[in-house]
Amino acid sequence: MPAQPSPLRADARRNRDRILEAAVRAFSEKGADVPIDTIAKAAGVGSATLYRHFPTREALVEAAYRNELARVCDSAAELLSDFPPDRALRLWMDRFIDYLAAKQGMAEALRAAIASGADPFAESLDRLSTAVNTLLHAGAEAGLLRPDIDPVDIGLSLSGISLITSAPDQRGRADRLLDLLLDGLRYGAGR
Repeated sequence: MPAQPSPLRADARRNRDRILEAAVRAFSEKGADVPIDTIAKAAGVGSATLYRHFPTREALVEAAYRNELARVCDSAAELLSDFPPDRALRLWMDRFIDYLAAKQGMAEALRAAIASGADPFAESLDRLSTAVNTLLHAGAEAGLLRPDIDPVDIGLSLSGISLITSAPDQRGRADRLLDLLLDGLRYGAGR
């Protein structure tokens, strides 16, 4: 059986988190060719620290993407603990649209990582479907959302909304479209 990696110390975990946040910002704003030193500096760490966590640019891109995916997916349970299921779903949809915007900004860096053999999307659909299904199931159980909704349909709808409203000045339109989508998901809307 392969040995499990030892957990990171608290300071190493903080450094890793700062590196990932800086990488998402840098790749989104400056593209795939942003110097690694620029990312390290923005994270407040040295280049050696960055390379200790992420030995290649592709490893950094993949980890940054997966970290953003984990944040949006993990937020489903957090939102359900704080809000009614329909409100939690609507707030989650906002987060998903923001995630798609970051992913769009990172598109060039993701393409470069894929070209080198990385597969940042390996778990994406399963993780997203699980998060959406958690929200939909809670809404159906509470009698607030229709029980016949396919989580993949929600993901495709949100992807379409993000394409239509990808310009920053279109966020108001995105909010209106998300509200319309949620209205269509409410219990009784399909009757």
